[in-house]
Amino acid sequence: MKPKPRPPEQDDLLRPRLVELIDIRHELVKLAALIDWEFFEREWAGFFPSAAGRPASSPRLVAGLLYLQHAFRLSDEAVVARWVENPYYQHFTGEVFFQHHPPIDPTSLSRWRKRIGEPGVEWLLTKTIEGGRASGTVADKSLERVSGDTTVVEKNIAHPTDARLQETARRKPVTLVAEAGVDPRQSYPRLAPRLAAMAGRYAHARQFKRMRKALRTPKGYTGRVMRDLRRRLEDIPEGPLRERILDMLVVTSRLLHQRPKDKDKLYSLHEPEVDCISKGKARVRDEFGTKVRVAATTREGFIVGMRALPGNPCDGHALAEALEQVEVLTDCRPSLAVVDRGYRGHGVATTRVPISGTRRGITPALARLLRHRSAIEPAIGHM
Repeated sequence: MKPKPRPPEQDDLLRPRLVELIDIRHELVKLAALIDWEFFEREWAGFFPSAAGRPASSPRLVAGLLYLQHAFRLSDEAVVARWVENPYYQHFTGEVFFQHHPPIDPTSLSRWRKRIGEPGVEWLLTKTIEGGRASGTVADKSLERVSGDTTVVEKNIAHPTDARLQETARRKPVTLVAEAGVDPRQSYPRLAPRLAAMAGRYAHARQFKRMRKALRTPKGYTGRVMRDLRRRLEDIPEGPLRERILDMLVVTSRLLHQRPKDKDKLYSLHEPEVDCISKGKARVRDEFGTKVRVAATTREGFIVGMRALPGNPCDGHALAEALEQVEVLTDCRPSLAVVDRGYRGHGVATTRVPISGTRRGITPALARLLRHRSAIEPAIGHM
């Protein structure tokens, strides 16, 4: 059901207003005055087409919590807990009087993110850019020159060893069918974990022939459990639990049929979209997550574009889409985009794209911009 409109502000003679308790010169107070909160009240209501059920939480509240969460690197639980203690957080999300109880359950933020999707999150970035332009933090002329770079947002997953993945693929379907009241014929609850531990010990001792032999047997156990559960699907009634079991069996089948050199390997059962991205760093060879491209103004370092790139595409192939997003969010087509050597072969003709490390056609002014391009790296590190 759509969110209810915010009630009109009313005076409470027994409680002081938040504006009387806080410093109006605080950065969160100034930022709250720059953001067009009515836009979220109006646009996000379209994500709730149903007219029945419990009304959704206030879009102003959710948008403010999402801003605070990413500004201070807080989890869903931490941002809600800190909201109760911090009057500046409450003022930023639209409260008039100090509240002593959490406004929503932390799990509501996850459901909101799934509902609004990429367009809703992109609107958050759009209103941030509008606030920066209204406050003079970023000049309109600066939007014509941007810097681009890509990074990897690592997922919070364990290192994807074959033994751990196979053991998880064997255990999770058994747990789900147990909730449905189905007892599998054989689930190997003692033998499979023992062999998974032995595989890790053989790998540590560099006895790889024994390790591969120890991995084959748990893989067979997982396959037997999967085939047994497929035969027992008729005993499971229709419903959300059956859908979860079917999804888990599909992921398990994908894990069992993949090869070591396959391009689209499965590295996590609960995050199937994770990619293995080679970074070439001395301390870590690979990173498991999703590639993200970032665009910022060369003068102020203000972020004007950001989007995830699933599938680990080449950096140069994403430059045209990055410039298009910047144009959509700022209503200004960049005339100059400064990038590194990973963007060679970008194929962009409407924007001048000098590449760091090249000398042909580089003037002293462009050389200064290319040196200044590295300023986007600490910004990415903070984000």
